[in-house]
Amino acid sequence: MKSETKNWLDMVDYDLITAKQMLGTNRYVYVIFMCHMAIEKALKAVVCEETDKVPPKTHDLIHLTGLGKIKLPLDLLDFIGMINNAGIVTRYPEDLSKLVSSYPKNIAKEYLKKTQEVIKCIKQNPALKG
Repeated sequence: MKSETKNWLDMVDYDLITAKQMLGTNRYVYVIFMCHMAIEKALKAVVCEETDKVPPKTHDLIHLTGLGKIKLPLDLLDFIGMINNAGIVTRYPEDLSKLVSSYPKNIAKEYLKKTQEVIKCIKQNPALKG
């Protein structure tokens, strides 16, 4: 495994810890944001190994999934689509109060749970085993 790939994976773990801490401090929008970041970095780790190139500077999880040739169960692919859209509004909110009300505690907890499932699957990718 390349040192760059290991760095991506270290950042995944760091971002997941941050997401959990944001949940504990009722900063639910940032739970969603950090979940998006963790998945993005996990995908970039696979892209780094699969393509032997620096991953593109993009936040598009669907694009990164394709570049990394990542196979996931359909429910997790659906979740990637959902959090991909959420990543845009949490990064560039037009109305903060509306955004905060869109992501209450129960939604943030579910996003965190699904994110952990996605990352567990991504970390089992054969490209990361070398």
